Amino acid sequence: MKLLEDKVVLITGASRGIGKSIAKECIKHGAKVAFTYLSSVDRTKALEAELSSSGGTVKGFKSDASKFDAAQEVVDQVVETFGAIDILVNNAGITRDTLLMRMSEEQWDEVMNTNLKSAFNLTKAVMRPMLKARKGSIINMSSVVGVSGNAGQSNYAASKAGLIGFSKSIAQELGSRSIRCNAIAPGFIETEMTAELDEAVVAEWRKSIPLKRGGTPKDVADLVVFLGSDMSSYITGQTINVCGGMLM
Repeated sequence: MKLLEDKVVLITGASRGIGKSIAKECIKHGAKVAFTYLSSVDRTKALEAELSSSGGTVKGFKSDASKFDAAQEVVDQVVETFGAIDILVNNAGITRDTLLMRMSEEQWDEVMNTNLKSAFNLTKAVMRPMLKARKGSIINMSSVVGVSGNAGQSNYAASKAGLIGFSKSIAQELGSRSIRCNAIAPGFIETEMTAELDEAVVAEWRKSIPLKRGGTPKDVADLVVFLGSDMSSYITGQTINVCGGMLM
């Protein structure tokens, strides 16, 4: 059964990692996928070719999600290309980790603009087509760090906690128009970035998780598919942890 048959999904930051997996799973479940990228043209073309080869409809759009006008422009382009946007996945995110005493204003602003302001920008932009259609699902990628905090990540934690409050507020504002908004809080997800870490450090993290393994990008993508589908039509304003039991 294809849970997203004929739905149009817009994903920010999908050229690798969790975003790429989300794009692949959405295609697998019948969606047409639009995604944004900032600079990785080669990865974008490779992803378009990979997903198209399986019979999917996919297109990448170069856009900076942290820029308000750019967000409106890319939403207009997606609607013009695909006719609608049924699901928005605010996935774009960066880290600039350091202790607060060493953190620069630039490191704070970069993280807040990419992780939090981008969700405001894209959500604001998709409201008009979703309100017109009287339906939609907005999914914001938070983090367990946004729930628990983490030393050396005050900027990242603040941005991800902000997404949780933002999601709950949007769920209340748009619920009467059958537009849902939820947040996903991944834990330790093993991606290309974590593969560069010392294996001993990764092994210790795995041991501290009740399920005794790191998560996969597909673990997160599967939840995105569910929250984007009609199977979750009575779920809104929620934060769902995908963390193997790290937070209970």
